[in-house]
Amino acid sequence: MYQKLFIPGPTHVRQKILDAQAEPMIGHRSKAYADLQAEVTPKLQKLLYTEQPVFLFTNSGTGVMEGSIRQAVRPGKKALVTVCGAFSDRWHKIAVANGVPADRVDVPWGQAITPALVMAALEQGDYDAVTVTYNETSTGVLNPLKEIAAAVREKYPDILILVDAVSAMAGAKVEFDAWDLDVVLSSSQKCFALPPGLAVAAVSERALKRAEAVPNRGYYFDFLNFLKYYKRNQTPATPAISLIRALNVQMDDILAEGLEARWARHQQMAELVHAWVRKYWDFFADPNYLSPTVTAVKNTRGISVVELNKALAERGAVISNGYGKLKEQSFRIAHMGDLTPDDIRWLLDQISDILGLA
Repeated sequence: MYQKLFIPGPTHVRQKILDAQAEPMIGHRSKAYADLQAEVTPKLQKLLYTEQPVFLFTNSGTGVMEGSIRQAVRPGKKALVTVCGAFSDRWHKIAVANGVPADRVDVPWGQAITPALVMAALEQGDYDAVTVTYNETSTGVLNPLKEIAAAVREKYPDILILVDAVSAMAGAKVEFDAWDLDVVLSSSQKCFALPPGLAVAAVSERALKRAEAVPNRGYYFDFLNFLKYYKRNQTPATPAISLIRALNVQMDDILAEGLEARWARHQQMAELVHAWVRKYWDFFADPNYLSPTVTAVKNTRGISVVELNKALAERGAVISNGYGKLKEQSFRIAHMGDLTPDDIRWLLDQISDILGLA
């Protein structure tokens, strides 16, 4: 039975987007491909409010996380990793795995990273970069990225700000230039509402300059190599051409909807879920920092999330259990991508009916 996905990735993909991948294949060094990338890139720049390069990678967002932190820290310097959940913790695991010295700023899961925490930590070390997870998918926390970036820039203009926006980009506003960020990355299977396999990253001139000073910046994700090919509307290695075609079609629809309208739709869906949570449950996240794209619900009623999902599957839907150590302690409802407020109302009605919520 077909199930509509209300999970934070992969998300529901419209048939129109699936069909866009079925066009005949073209060569990745052909003019046809260069024309395709030349067409989609300005649309991504509009999405991110930037005039700086936006690169396309054939991998998940985790790959770009690895590439960016590896190229951001010069020998003898360190990264500051802010951790508030499972995916922000991944930044630290990646740094350690690549031999990049990294310190941590930890808050309890469900809490947000604040500018004050970041600034206090930066005063303690000689840092080249700070990582921020804009939307922590495991806990439903939206960190105050704009305010963090402003605080860092005021005192540390040369520190690179690396942002995991995997579950936020295309669902929440990211003003890359105005907020003076350095790397903002995402994946195709979240708010873009595409199949998995494609990553998108805006990269600043400051980050490109820093890469020049890193001797072992890697091969596959080398920003300087990407820039060389980007200027020719190509990628260094074979790209996911079918997915980029689908992205091009999706970007037309995103821009036709209007960016402000898109942010408002995501917020409206979030508010529907938030109102339902306030009535029947509790938030896992600090209510002052609730995500507009995914809500983590504290399982205050002690239900079996596994059994709930079995019942939902029979009705054509699926939600997410809590992530990792939060399994069965919470569950997550995604309200992102091409879902609508009517979809969310229907889902909440189904859950309420299954659980007998009055």
